[in-house]
Amino acid sequence: MARILYITQIDIDPGVRRLLPAECERVGMRRPLVVTDAGVRAAGVLAQAEAALGEVPHAVFDGTPSNPTEAAVRAAVEVLKRERCDGLVAVGGGSSIDLAKGAAIAATHDGPLATYATIEGGSAKITERVLPIIAVPTTAGTGSEVARGAIVIVDDGRKLGFHSWHIVPKAALLDPELTLGLPPLLTAATGMDAIAHCMETFMAPAVNPPADGIALDGLARGWAHIERATRHGDDLQARWHMMSASMQGAMAFQKGLGCVHSLSHSLGGVNPRLHHGTLNAVFLPAVVRFNAGADTVREGERLQRMARAIGLAGCDAAGTELAEALRAMNQRLGLPSGLSAMGVTRELFERVIDGALADHCHKTNPRLASREDYRRMLEESL
Repeated sequence: MARILYITQIDIDPGVRRLLPAECERVGMRRPLVVTDAGVRAAGVLAQAEAALGEVPHAVFDGTPSNPTEAAVRAAVEVLKRERCDGLVAVGGGSSIDLAKGAAIAATHDGPLATYATIEGGSAKITERVLPIIAVPTTAGTGSEVARGAIVIVDDGRKLGFHSWHIVPKAALLDPELTLGLPPLLTAATGMDAIAHCMETFMAPAVNPPADGIALDGLARGWAHIERATRHGDDLQARWHMMSASMQGAMAFQKGLGCVHSLSHSLGGVNPRLHHGTLNAVFLPAVVRFNAGADTVREGERLQRMARAIGLAGCDAAGTELAEALRAMNQRLGLPSGLSAMGVTRELFERVIDGALADHCHKTNPRLASREDYRRMLEESL
């Protein structure tokens, strides 16, 4: 079993869910609320997590939507308080983990959730009073199990980020056995989410060499194994590597993200039915081409380093070869060819651009995008 102490305690290996009782005891949870969704329950994965909990008393909230909302956070907090729970065990993808983070804040802090959003200056208002969280991811995509952030659609419809070291899960149990039943298309979409995280944080301009190394290794690992994991869902080794790539991308989040996420967060708020990882996959080629014009991307040879990580001999200065490799991978994985295939029309563009310009990831892109830049990226992704 591999144990990693970086940002939080991470155990990654088949079967590590069995550590749940010991981890609950370590972080002081006597009666956790298990936060999950209906799909995880239906797939039998929740039953595996509950079996691992054994005699640890707990309650369950399985109402997590595909994009967590403030209303769902309130519903989870109601169950948590009614059942007198003292912590949260998130079992699911990024949505369940982010909802657990939202509930950890809302259960211990007064006022609307937007009060604590990053773009509202709320990060400093999130204190150590938050309830402890243990994360047990069932997908390999968001990396939320090791991240200090959460994304929640608040009551006014905005899809906002919440960031604080206090909401980092106290333990992350990465058990690739829990991902074996993930359908191929969801494996592909969440896997490209992880790859987008590794690439975008690697391109972010902040100076953090350790994070760069982690992100670049995560990119190489994810690229080498995503097709195997998608086509052969029972390949436990491929699943292990995808969980690692997902975790590594989120470890490097502290550098910041960029336009891929500005656009995905905004469009996901406009239409919450759209899958975040799929949006990231669709936007990534256009953003790579846009970022190729940034001094920090050119001078650091970041395009070349990313190209080599995915097996290309090199990349032209415009990022065309790298962008086309990403587009071809999306096609091989069976992901949508563009936004129009997902039902997105140009009528939404101005609303999406408004949200992207206001998103917390906008200013950490290596090249500051204008309104016209975002419109061009949307057209290229259509």
